[in-house]
Amino acid sequence: MALYMTQFSYTSEAWAALARNPEDRSAAISALSESMGGRLVSFYYSFGEYDGVAIHEAPDESTVTTIMLAVNAAGHMKTTKTTLLVTVEDTLDSLRKAGEITYRGPGG
Repeated sequence: MALYMTQFSYTSEAWAALARNPEDRSAAISALSESMGGRLVSFYYSFGEYDGVAIHEAPDESTVTTIMLAVNAAGHMKTTKTTLLVTVEDTLDSLRKAGEITYRGPGG
């Protein structure tokens, strides 16, 4: 399964709701991911451009898209950004393959 990193920011209304009734949102994300055949690997809150980050495994991009659409449809996210994560081993394999091919750039 592939790994994905989702960075997110809550709306001010979501933060207000969490302040009134604190809850572990990683449990909800984990349950959603598992219901789609995936797994939440880690979940952190952060300072900066995003309020937090979740690392999750999913069988394919369609599954990640479905999960993110469900999360965003709830209306408590201001921003989400999901990025495919590539292992060092897979990157090394791709580098080896790239080293064996030739590509002609524009005007070349």
